[in-house]
Amino acid sequence: MKKRISLIVVVIFTLSLYAMAQRQKTKTTVNVDTMATVNAYLDSLLTFRKQQMSADKAEYANADVALKPDGRFYRLFAPLTFYHSPAYRSLALSNDGDSSATAGKDDVAEAVDDVLMVVYLNRPDLVSGTESILKKTGSVRDDLDRPVKNDVAMSKAVEPVPDTPDIIPQGLVIQKPNFWTFKGDGNMQLMQNFVSDNWYKGGESNYSMVGQVTLSANYNNKSGLQLENILELKLGFQTSPSDTVHKFKTNNDLIRYTGRLGLQASKKWYYTLQLLAYTQFTRGYKSNDKKVYSDFMSPFNLNLGLGMTYNVSAFNGKLMGKVNLSPFSYNWKYIDRTELCSYYGIGDHHSMDDFGSQITSEIEWKLSDVLKWKSRFYFYTTYSRAEMEWENTFQMNISRYITTNVFLYPRFDDSVGRDRDLGYWQFREYCSLGLAYAF
Repeated sequence: MKKRISLIVVVIFTLSLYAMAQRQKTKTTVNVDTMATVNAYLDSLLTFRKQQMSADKAEYANADVALKPDGRFYRLFAPLTFYHSPAYRSLALSNDGDSSATAGKDDVAEAVDDVLMVVYLNRPDLVSGTESILKKTGSVRDDLDRPVKNDVAMSKAVEPVPDTPDIIPQGLVIQKPNFWTFKGDGNMQLMQNFVSDNWYKGGESNYSMVGQVTLSANYNNKSGLQLENILELKLGFQTSPSDTVHKFKTNNDLIRYTGRLGLQASKKWYYTLQLLAYTQFTRGYKSNDKKVYSDFMSPFNLNLGLGMTYNVSAFNGKLMGKVNLSPFSYNWKYIDRTELCSYYGIGDHHSMDDFGSQITSEIEWKLSDVLKWKSRFYFYTTYSRAEMEWENTFQMNISRYITTNVFLYPRFDDSVGRDRDLGYWQFREYCSLGLAYAF
């Protein structure tokens, strides 16, 4: 048993000695101060503890004799120190003495002393300290005779402070895109007016006042779908010295709605369903005549056309507009006043409908910074009758809010009676000066 323990001790010490010899330089014994000695021994004991705990557990379990970590080997792992017991044991005349140097020694301690003695004799240069220096250093605390208890003051639990990121994200406001656009313009004008004797709504040449408002609400989702809504309102009154029957009467009266639903076919072409409806506000008279020639819903025209629309853009955007071609068009005309049915070619009925083809265009050309031309063309035919209107407005801006307008309006309609001089043609013109505002 003694030989087996000695063999284990020699193997372990030889491996440790080899590692220490590679790290140290060949020197003679040096003086070590107190703190350096304590630190060196603490490091050595920690290394010894780690080596003992990393032993293979399976090896302990299969061994014939249970091997357990033994603290008596610490002198082989601590910095090489000259202990008194190896020298005393080797130089003593007898091992039976009861000296304090040998008292309480066992087989393991004796084997460690034998190994240390061999090193002292062969490599005295590796010895870094003596047992006398260790005794002078003393223990870590010599004044402690009972366990140290810390007086800990309890406090309320404090919630952990959340970590603040270096980059604080800012709130983003994402707005839903608005595909609707709204705009309008209006004017109030004083004008000089000329009306042919056979104008289908009546009236006469005169000086008068007229107001006009145009409103639009358009939808465009930028993906090929467009919806346009345009409402035009015009109403004007005049006084005629030659008219002894009427104190005043209308000279310009219009309620017109234009709606288009378009689906893009190419860059400038759209498949279009167009709705056009128009009538007037109040009654229309001729000078010195009590007969009513037109009224609200007399007539009322509604035209629904299916076709294609071409978006016009030329001269760097100065000429803009739309041209609609509707080869399939339905027209419905309604007369509320019975006495006017025959006047508008309907006969004894209040309404008339037919099918035909239609062409409409709306063009705006900015000729200069102060002069602009607006044109609206409408043509409808059933191949047995035809109706055409061409409205032209030349607008000159005198200032931001003051404009002057020249309005030219030829019209053709072969569904009414033929005039002796002008035939089926009708014409209207006026020149005005007044206020204008756009929004």
